[in-house]
Amino acid sequence: MKPIPLCFALWIVLIMAGCSKTNSGSGTPTMPVTPTTPSPSLTYQLVWSDEFNTDGKPDSTKWGYDVGGTGWGNNELQYYTNARPENARVTGGNLVIETRKESFGGKNYTSARLLTKGKAQWTYGKFEIRAKLPRGRGTWPAIWTLAATNPLVWPDDGELDIMEEVGYDPNVIHGTSHSKLYNGANGKQKGGSVLIKDAQDSFHVYSMEWTESSVTWLVDGNFYFVYNNPGAGTDAWPFLKHFFLILNIAIGGNWGGVQGVDDSIFPQSMLIDYVRVYQKK
Repeated sequence: MKPIPLCFALWIVLIMAGCSKTNSGSGTPTMPVTPTTPSPSLTYQLVWSDEFNTDGKPDSTKWGYDVGGTGWGNNELQYYTNARPENARVTGGNLVIETRKESFGGKNYTSARLLTKGKAQWTYGKFEIRAKLPRGRGTWPAIWTLAATNPLVWPDDGELDIMEEVGYDPNVIHGTSHSKLYNGANGKQKGGSVLIKDAQDSFHVYSMEWTESSVTWLVDGNFYFVYNNPGAGTDAWPFLKHFFLILNIAIGGNWGGVQGVDDSIFPQSMLIDYVRVYQKK
């Protein structure tokens, strides 16, 4: 998504390796990245953003909510609430997504899942989200995208995960793509991971650059994985239509709950300083 600061040889090795994660764990993370301050390429321009500078509820012109406790296809344990300040609020220049241990809607935990569906969606672009992650066994924070098709057929329509982390494997950041041929259900998804030693204590910029030919993942402007269009049709590359953004913390689930949930950790929050989307001029 940004100019690649790693040496050319490492870049080739990572591409050829094509490492991937599964819903039950991850591959060996690549080397830690050195934090930098990324700056958008001159070929891109800002087309959408939320700086979270106004305290109160998240901007309803930019964000909606997924609501309910259905498990969300992953046997998750939380109930996602709708514009409830205990779970989603803007304060001190950050969006706060907070998950709590409480009985609500037949579930034992609450959280929030914000999305731009129906309000903003994009085909191709550079996505930057500056965030600090929650901590603790059972948490599963995610910054990701889904196709804006109606009805959505998963995994056929595609999914691009800008950032995922699970609390039992702290500070290991995952970037992943899912398609009909290569997805988490069959264990063939395309993705990589990187260790950020203080992801739960400090803000970092999680980025993805998506073009018609590749998807590249970065942290703090430093590249760690790329998935190139294999030229095998939409079953392998459905990433040629509008996608929308999602921000959430899940609790438990098929991946986040592999080692159970530590109830002593709550409440836990993901803080998001800004969300910015750039597209080529």
